[in-house]
Amino acid sequence: MIANWVKALTAHQTLALETSANPGNPPSTTGNTLFKLFGLGALTATAVYTRHYTRNYTRQLAHRVRNPSIVDVSIKLARLPCSMDGFTIVQLSDVHIGNTIGRDFVEKIVTRVNATDPDLIAITGDLVDGSVKQLREATAPLAELTAPHGVFFVTGNHEYYRGADSWIEHLQELGIRVLRNERVEIGDHQASFDLAGIDDHSAGLWQGHGPDLKRALSGRDPLRELVLLAHQPRQVHQAKLHGVGLQLSGHTHGGQIWPWHYVVRLNQRGLLAGHYRFDETQLYVSSGTGYWGPPLRVASESEISRITLRSHNSPPDPVTQ
Repeated sequence: MIANWVKALTAHQTLALETSANPGNPPSTTGNTLFKLFGLGALTATAVYTRHYTRNYTRQLAHRVRNPSIVDVSIKLARLPCSMDGFTIVQLSDVHIGNTIGRDFVEKIVTRVNATDPDLIAITGDLVDGSVKQLREATAPLAELTAPHGVFFVTGNHEYYRGADSWIEHLQELGIRVLRNERVEIGDHQASFDLAGIDDHSAGLWQGHGPDLKRALSGRDPLRELVLLAHQPRQVHQAKLHGVGLQLSGHTHGGQIWPWHYVVRLNQRGLLAGHYRFDETQLYVSSGTGYWGPPLRVASESEISRITLRSHNSPPDPVTQ
């Protein structure tokens, strides 16, 4: 279209030259024609550029939603043994496998997670948006997640909408350890820390479920470091009362689509995404690996979180200039 306009403009420039050489033809008519053609060309060029820009921007957004970034986070813990300095946890959260997130996405995520060679993998809820019957095939690649210290999962609110008990059983069949208000030792006794996991904040609405941090921590040695998996960030306000060194959470999607951020912050008592500190308790909130609803994020990024635990005596991380 632009090429046609340029061709027409060139023809009229020739006509203008001929007109100027022939005083019998009034120049105003040709000038007006040229002005109109120039305006039309400018509008056409703007429309084409806008369409091109919008299409490319939409493609970029789709690519970013479908290709979560690996986000590196270093967290120093006071009680972590020096021998465990550099221990890595890869966190997946809010994948929302369902209608628009299928097996191909899951396979890609599993491949990328395994390529990071993590010491431990933690899935902090809202993994699925469908029943086991509907999503058995789509979730099958999760069985390929591998880490020397295991793969762990805690429930999010969406698991309860789709049959939490069935999902708990199925994930365990895939080799994923579901922590339901319980604690395990990671490492050997001389070089180890405690990993605990609790049910989602809203799980008490379903019979036989509900978060119980006291039960998870019963009999724990308070001198040992403690990492807690809890789907919703606001659960940190209880965690900080029980000696938790680090809580890993999700749920918020980082707001996913602006200005939903403001509603999420209000719901989660001011928490949205990233690293927070509450006295001796730290919190990391993932923005989520997938998405919920439309395949779109505005002012938030999907992520695979790679958390490196540092001991109290570890040297400071190098500063990137």
